[in-house]
Amino acid sequence: MATIGIFDSGSGGLSVYRELVKLLPSERYVYFSDNAHCPYGEKTPAYIQDRARFITDFLLGKGADIIVVACNTATAAAIATLRSEYPEIPFIGMEPAVKPAALGTRSGVIGVLATAGTLKGSKYLDTRGRYASGVKVVEHVGQGFVELVENGILDGPEAESTVRASVTPLLEKGADILVLGCTHYPFLLPVIQKVAGEGVRIIDPAPAVARHTVRVLQSHTIPMDEGPFSIELHSSGPSDSLHRIFALI
Repeated sequence: MATIGIFDSGSGGLSVYRELVKLLPSERYVYFSDNAHCPYGEKTPAYIQDRARFITDFLLGKGADIIVVACNTATAAAIATLRSEYPEIPFIGMEPAVKPAALGTRSGVIGVLATAGTLKGSKYLDTRGRYASGVKVVEHVGQGFVELVENGILDGPEAESTVRASVTPLLEKGADILVLGCTHYPFLLPVIQKVAGEGVRIIDPAPAVARHTVRVLQSHTIPMDEGPFSIELHSSGPSDSLHRIFALI
């Protein structure tokens, strides 16, 4: 049985966990929400790297065989550092799904919703440069999205008005596919789809990350499917939001 460590700035990484458990239902999971330091989007890379080291040590202390950095901002700021400083541990990061969006757009315009930290990160910029040269990429920070999810506001007028403020500029520029570049955002998917309309496709990268995690576990010959399933939830701050979101998946 593999012990899979997962961390995020808050509860958003549970959107990755729910995809992992579909493919790996008989493993042990340890999830860490760094909600006392959330959101990461405006934090400096050095700050996020320090938090990532702390959380990695915590997850290793819990027996993690592999660590999923279920946070786009932390991936951008810290995964290279983690791989360098913990070479014996496989790390899985998040990558905005620019490639499938570029291949699938009909209008030639794709929209990316992400945090400021992700949009400035070299990982995203490299991905955009490799796969989106033939299309127009328009970007917008999902302003207030993380806070909505952490507060459990996943629908209703407040959620809709907040989402509309960030999604409408992308639609006005012609985007027919929206890429969700933060693991919190899939919890707002029904609202995002409502605002965007049925003709706009929305891509959540979490399923692809889950599939990649399976491949990495196999390549490292880490035993799997020996069960029984278990999940531990930990947080650096109050755990109410984490348990509330977990109850929804």
